[in-house]
Amino acid sequence: MKLLLTMTALILATPAAQAKTVHPISSGQMGERVIYDVIEAGLTELGYENSDMLTGSFPTIHLSVAQGDADYTAVHWKPLHNQFFEQAGGDDKLLRAGPLYTKAMQGYFIDKATADAHHITSLDQMKDPAIAALFDTDGDGKANLIGCNPGWGCEAVIEHQMGAYGLRDHINVDKGEYFALIANAIENYKHGKPIFYTAWAPEWTMSVLVPGKDVVFLNVPFSSLPDVKNANTKWEDGRDPGFAYNDDYILVNKKFAEANPRAWTFLNGLRMPIEDLNAAMYRINSGENSAEQIDAIAKEWIAKHKSEWDALIAKAQSAG
Repeated sequence: MKLLLTMTALILATPAAQAKTVHPISSGQMGERVIYDVIEAGLTELGYENSDMLTGSFPTIHLSVAQGDADYTAVHWKPLHNQFFEQAGGDDKLLRAGPLYTKAMQGYFIDKATADAHHITSLDQMKDPAIAALFDTDGDGKANLIGCNPGWGCEAVIEHQMGAYGLRDHINVDKGEYFALIANAIENYKHGKPIFYTAWAPEWTMSVLVPGKDVVFLNVPFSSLPDVKNANTKWEDGRDPGFAYNDDYILVNKKFAEANPRAWTFLNGLRMPIEDLNAAMYRINSGENSAEQIDAIAKEWIAKHKSEWDALIAKAQSAG
């Protein structure tokens, strides 16, 4: 009896095994934070701890996950980020979980009023000096396009297409802080000025500048993507925005996934519809942008999908 009591005392005195800490990395875009809050809530239910968020450009993000400096990133667009994936080590070091959402899109947009007034439907029309002048914001005779930040996957596509379509002498691609530039474009739109920009979904801009109502996307002359032979970016209805449909995956360090089957099963099974993300990102952009408010939006989303959520958590727990 004395030996049993001693063993019991030792067991009670032994600290509980520390929970595995998971290290996420993101591009720092505020709208994406709701995705990470949902993921972190699931990992917490599964017994993991979440470290502070690392941030970086997309090439750095892919390398960090491949090298194990981070365990996952929630925004990996396939095929847009294929080059980053391969350069970071590809299938030897990385696994794609999901897809988290499908049919993400991107395109070139102008305001509908200018499009209707001047019958603008194609990016190629920017070769007309009179059309380009409508979107000239710095007085050099070229149209000013709000492009993507350096290091984003879409930046490489836009740069490629400016050459492929012969548009470098007709369009200046403005690369600064995208969301500051787009906020300025929205103000210009409110004052009746022409705007010319690239945008994607899911993102809050689609809820502010609504395609078909406020803006229209421009067709490209033909499909052309960097490092892709026989690229096809056409939609089923024949329109061609110049960007292929993308599926978004949670990119996971391969060793982490193999060592943590519960986390991997959860990440691989999580689904968040684009419509839900557009709505959440719109709320964040409209002012619900404190850490507490974004976390509340994430919890609302989980509650809305409670049955699917509980089933996924149970499946992940059994994987452990």
